[in-house]
Amino acid sequence: PKVVDKNEVNVEMENLQPVSRREAYEADVTYGTNNEFGFDYLRDNMATSLDQVVQRSLNYAIVDEIDSILIDEARTPLIISAPDTESTKMYEQFARLVPRLKENEDYNVDEKMKSVTLTQEGITKMEKWLGIGNIYETGKISYVHHLEQALKAHIIFQRDRDYVVKDGEIIIVDDFTGRLMPGRRYSEGLHQAIEAKEGVKVQKESRTLATITFQNYFRIYKKLAGMTGTAMTSAEEFHKVYELEVVEVPTNQPMIRKDWPDVVYKTEKGKFQAVVEEIKKAHQKGIPVLVGTIAIEKSELLSAMLNRAGVKHEVLNAKNHEREAQIIAKAGERGAVTIATNMAGRGTDIKLGPGVKELGGLYIIGTERHEARRIDNQLRGRAGRQGDPGQSRFFVSLEDELMRRFGGDRLKNLMERVGLPDDQPIENKMISRSIESAQGKIEGFNFDIRKHVLEYDDVINKQREVIYKKRREVLKKNGIGAIINNLLEDEAESIVAAHTAFEDEDQWDTEEMAEDLVAIIGLQEGLHQKLLQIKNAKNFSSSVEKRSRLVEFLMEMFKVSYARKEKELGAELMRQIEKGVYLRTIDNLWMEHLDQIDYLRNSIGLQGYGQKDPLVEYKKEAYILFQKLLAAINHGTVTTLFKIQTVTQPVPSPAEQDLRYSGGELNSGQNSGVEKGGDASNLQPIIAKDRVGRNDPCPCGSGKKYKKCCGKNAS
Repeated sequence: PKVVDKNEVNVEMENLQPVSRREAYEADVTYGTNNEFGFDYLRDNMATSLDQVVQRSLNYAIVDEIDSILIDEARTPLIISAPDTESTKMYEQFARLVPRLKENEDYNVDEKMKSVTLTQEGITKMEKWLGIGNIYETGKISYVHHLEQALKAHIIFQRDRDYVVKDGEIIIVDDFTGRLMPGRRYSEGLHQAIEAKEGVKVQKESRTLATITFQNYFRIYKKLAGMTGTAMTSAEEFHKVYELEVVEVPTNQPMIRKDWPDVVYKTEKGKFQAVVEEIKKAHQKGIPVLVGTIAIEKSELLSAMLNRAGVKHEVLNAKNHEREAQIIAKAGERGAVTIATNMAGRGTDIKLGPGVKELGGLYIIGTERHEARRIDNQLRGRAGRQGDPGQSRFFVSLEDELMRRFGGDRLKNLMERVGLPDDQPIENKMISRSIESAQGKIEGFNFDIRKHVLEYDDVINKQREVIYKKRREVLKKNGIGAIINNLLEDEAESIVAAHTAFEDEDQWDTEEMAEDLVAIIGLQEGLHQKLLQIKNAKNFSSSVEKRSRLVEFLMEMFKVSYARKEKELGAELMRQIEKGVYLRTIDNLWMEHLDQIDYLRNSIGLQGYGQKDPLVEYKKEAYILFQKLLAAINHGTVTTLFKIQTVTQPVPSPAEQDLRYSGGELNSGQNSGVEKGGDASNLQPIIAKDRVGRNDPCPCGSGKKYKKCCGKNAS
């Protein structure tokens, strides 16, 4: 049915009808947000059947505000996670202790790098308060982790700038757009540390199930394009990262907006007083004013000052973004004063009210320079659109964060020595150049960070492609017999290789080989003797040929045991179990692998102290971990398949239906089938409990491992 949106401003839903995600992606053109596209991609690659997959192949993406999405948001990955079991009490404990520390005594803050480091005095205090001795001893790493995150939460991250507290939740504010990002959480426990700081319920720390950056997601598309009004300052990054050329399209009408030079004040207080006076003058003349701030707290400070000055105005920030369209629609009317964070209706034509053109159009006032020139240009671009008149000016103080980070203190000291009043503006080419230079430095610094993130993420991205390709191959097949056969062969080769590494055949360990095989398929009479016969046989031309015969023998044993298992369970049920076990083994081990890669990445920087390139070392270590992951997936799948068996028992409740295996679980509801001569409603696949692992305690009670006791002769 047709949906008619009666709101005169919000008409997004008019002439649209609700559809499922799959129906949306089946259209020739699908419109949506970058977040939803990215999350759908991750969810599709966690699906357990093709019915759950919604996206088609990624062919052509056209990205609106492409610089915002592919550059500004590139550092923050999309993450699908699940709650971990860790207690939240330590976050609350550290939230109480950290505020007792003193700056420049217990910790130092580097504003330029946005980092905080403890001094020896601070470490000593924390150890005393916690009563744990040396916090950096082995086994106390969790204390270090919680301390670092609590410090960041209390000192680097500020309420109403980096996040807001809304309905008992911490919601991140986008640093560039000023919009709220519900559903997004800071990683590595930082979000929990902020929750503890603000006294809201601390959510359990999460484990990453799937993750991808926008950089790597959009590079999957065969063709990529986009548009924005502020790409030229980032042309180098678009070319180097995305192989995209930036083309400047001339404006539809001549640009007649006046961009006045910056006005610089000694103090922030003096600057805001000047801004209020400038707004009052324009307001009295009927000139509409749009005031841009870089944080929610600044917009609320300015709003309070305007209230005291009796200037009627609207405030648009992340706390009331639902009214964005209505507020922006009226921002060009005569005498309108609108305070906005950087979100201010980007890409929107602010229509000028009657008589406003004659007054000079919309007046844009920036209350602080952003670290990226593009963001300043976006604010300026709200005025002077489609040939309209307009003007813009930035008010800056030497106490602004940008100036503090890049030499503002030196200038401020100079102004104080010459006795310059707080409310007297400074117009100096040297200061203007220093602002532009500071922005250029930070843009380069942020580009390096994004490039660094991408270089590391490219490693896991290649691994992600391999894993997702494996999953998709399984989903597309009705039966995966060929894949299972390959897994069995890989397992046989792995077992043989592990115990025949020596050139001297006398050192080949057929006893351990037999034990490895028994651990998978169960006890087999005379198994060790048969392996020993092959090892001692003289009719092989080389060790390579003998190893091949051992692999063949193991494969024969696997196939006989597997055929027996299939007969026991029934072919139809076995096909379903194969797919389910393989997929869940991949998913569980991939999740553990993501944790390991994360730990590796956080610790690899220490390689720099040993005169080694951390990125090169990271690639080496990540490759080794990935090879172990692939081997573990093979081994886990094979082991699990041989251990599953059915017993006739009443159907359990849904909460009891999980199949536990290899640290993971398989929902038995996916494995309904009829065993020959049986009733599917009574058959539940379970993991065999009666087989003894070779390293398990021997059932005879001797206290020895099974392989060194009763299992020694059984093989």
